[in-house]
Amino acid sequence: MKISVYTKFGPINSKKVFDAFIESLKNAGDEVQLNEDKNSDVTVIWSVLWQGRMIGYQKIWNECQNKNKPVVVLEVGGIKRNETFKIGINGVNREADFANQHVDAERWKKFNIELKPWQSTGDIIIICGQHHRSHQWRNNPSMNIWFEQQINDIRKYTTRPILVRPHPRNPVGIDLKKWKNVSYKPPQRDYNTIDDTDFKEILKHAWAIINHSSNPAMTAVFNGIPVFVSEASLSYDVGNTSLANINNPKMPGRQTWANRLAYTEWTTEEIKQGLPWKRIKNRLKEKYL
Repeated sequence: MKISVYTKFGPINSKKVFDAFIESLKNAGDEVQLNEDKNSDVTVIWSVLWQGRMIGYQKIWNECQNKNKPVVVLEVGGIKRNETFKIGINGVNREADFANQHVDAERWKKFNIELKPWQSTGDIIIICGQHHRSHQWRNNPSMNIWFEQQINDIRKYTTRPILVRPHPRNPVGIDLKKWKNVSYKPPQRDYNTIDDTDFKEILKHAWAIINHSSNPAMTAVFNGIPVFVSEASLSYDVGNTSLANINNPKMPGRQTWANRLAYTEWTTEEIKQGLPWKRIKNRLKEKYL
């Protein structure tokens, strides 16, 4: 198989992942075309956030979409952020194909994450934004309008306090005077890590999390906080979709979901060993090539 791997637009933290992935491709006997496309079968990029260095990936993505050529997307994971990394076909989150149709219960245990019991003791409804330059956001309104829509919908059903929490790199302007008991607090960066924030601390006071499709919903589910998400979210299968249920959210079983989730992310050592590529390659041959 001929694989075009575009590393040149990747952020700093992508290098070790690209290196491991390229090594796995070569070990599998595949032809690697670095930052070029000579009639390749598959293209590999980092993320679908068209921002900063990564904006160069948008043209490559669009060209592949027009040609119906599969794109393997590498990106930072949400299970063990900056320790594990997502690898999917033709997108991210639930829009991607992670070749995880057949899984077992053993891999989840390696993450050593406790699925804490569902909680109903918190009080604050937290609305978590995303980056508006992400391909994930393509069918949504501007971020400030989306926040206002969520607040208005929540207020149809409850007077619980609401916290507006934007993406760390995508602040928004919103007039909170329109509502009672609504506050705005941007994430506080944890400078002892690469890009973690105070989200887990905030979760201690949460009744529910509202999120379109990004990682905060996943973290909330791990910690037993009900989530309200879109169909594009990896937490969709254990989440809620209608804010009419905000006072009595569904709290389904999560182990089957976690078992499948475990096959969306991999350590750099596992990537180097070719564990994800073996699954992805078989899936590409089965469905996309």
